[in-house]
Amino acid sequence: SVTLFICIESLQSASMRTLPLAFLFWFFPAFAADFEALVIDDDGQPMPARVYLQDRNGRWFFPKSVSPQGSAIEYRKSRGEKSLEMHTTVSAHPFGADLPDGEYTLTIERGKEYRPKVIRFAAKGKAVRLKVKPERWVNMASRGWYSGDTHVHRTLKDLPNVMLAEDLNVAFPLTQWVMRAYDAPARTPHGPDHDAGNQLIEVDSTHVIHPRNTEYEIFTVDNKRHMLGAVFVLNHKSSFPMGAPPVKPIAELARKEGALLELDKHNWPWSMAIIPVMNVDLFELTNNHLWRTEFRFTDWAEPAPKYMNVDYGGSRSTELGWALFGFKNYYALLNCGFRMRPTGGTANGVHPVPLGFGRVYVHLPQGFNYAEWVRGLDAGRSFVTTGPMLMVTANGKPPGHTFKFGKPDTLRLTGRVLSETPLRAIEVIVNGTVVKTLPPSKDKTKMGGHENPFDVEVKMETSGWVAVRCWEDRPGGRFRFAHGAPFHVDIPGKPLRPSKAEAAYLVKRVEDQIERSKTVLPRTAIVEYEKALAIYRKIAQTAK
Repeated sequence: SVTLFICIESLQSASMRTLPLAFLFWFFPAFAADFEALVIDDDGQPMPARVYLQDRNGRWFFPKSVSPQGSAIEYRKSRGEKSLEMHTTVSAHPFGADLPDGEYTLTIERGKEYRPKVIRFAAKGKAVRLKVKPERWVNMASRGWYSGDTHVHRTLKDLPNVMLAEDLNVAFPLTQWVMRAYDAPARTPHGPDHDAGNQLIEVDSTHVIHPRNTEYEIFTVDNKRHMLGAVFVLNHKSSFPMGAPPVKPIAELARKEGALLELDKHNWPWSMAIIPVMNVDLFELTNNHLWRTEFRFTDWAEPAPKYMNVDYGGSRSTELGWALFGFKNYYALLNCGFRMRPTGGTANGVHPVPLGFGRVYVHLPQGFNYAEWVRGLDAGRSFVTTGPMLMVTANGKPPGHTFKFGKPDTLRLTGRVLSETPLRAIEVIVNGTVVKTLPPSKDKTKMGGHENPFDVEVKMETSGWVAVRCWEDRPGGRFRFAHGAPFHVDIPGKPLRPSKAEAAYLVKRVEDQIERSKTVLPRTAIVEYEKALAIYRKIAQTAK
């Protein structure tokens, strides 16, 4: 057996004292349980984490915090028999459960930077006491990288616990959320934190919540089902007085308040139309249908066009096909001149996925600062990931940089990918095409992760963009990926031109929505669609 020591706060003093477990049972006998555990870090200090507890028959158990100062928050979401997310996020305190006799599996995870820790044990008539130390395989904060999730549906009450358990530095809960056309967030409260205000909430010095963010997610028009889609306003100040559509007034007020506009998912019906109208800033490149659990998203609403050559077909839709559909839609927009920056969001709170499973890392070499983090996100000094950590510079400059070349020239990409398990490949993308595939190395870091340095040159013959992405295979045909924000290159007289297939795809997306909505939406909204269509048609004239 393992002797477990925990910390409780003295009733007479604010200081913390380390006491043996037996004392706790005497002082707080109601908290005694058959099973108790504590997650600790490398220094033996208590650490928050995400906990999965299941018996051999598949039954889930949700531990409670043992300490009066602690917290444990259950999360139960499912999308079918195999797509389950059943966990508890626990604070840095002991947790426990009353378990019937049997065999159990305890899995401990913490964000992206620790290896999962799996322990199997039996509960048979005697107490089980465990200390669990997950192994950290990378420390991104020590390298100046800080993570965020820009698509969050958790309450402000729960978020501090969950953020610390996931070591997520920045969260944007969508506290103002409208689902009907024309509803204004200021007049149609939805959710418990609608009136949260805009003052930054500091969980601690490196974990913060910006509480005022709005989602316009339109499912109905005039009380009839007519899906339009979703767009987020992040980091704004006031409660917006206008509904959608039209969307341009929303974008104008967002700009005045220093907010960022994020495209939720590219497959929503109105997505391609609102990008040129609103000048949307962020593209959710790792989005809310990429989960820790089994992929379940088979109805894409807007199917991928044939030129993308991705797996799609109802029940035959694949997780890889969905990821590539997002990539290639993003590439088409970049090739048309829309320099959107990538971001990561989960919709944790709605979907069966942990907070920050897909997240965006922003580089802050001087240390964490919220305002600088937002500026870095907007500037594209970032990468998104569901697993690997991708750090790259081009000619010594960070992602998001724009190079002004007088003639065709070369970019030298240097960097490294750190991964928990071996990579399959590192790919260099130029204007949407994989131009180089780099085999992974077999090097290991001091922390036991896999290190993949690279140093490669690419010739830029025209204006355009360059990005790096990588793939990490996982058991059961699953995978994880990382994708860097693009570098941009401007060369006079050599413009970036989309392919004819890309331009035709974007034109058709908007044409279809005009036809679908012309008798449903007001003329002000259709005029926006027509403006977007004119922009895409003009771009299509230069397609190659």
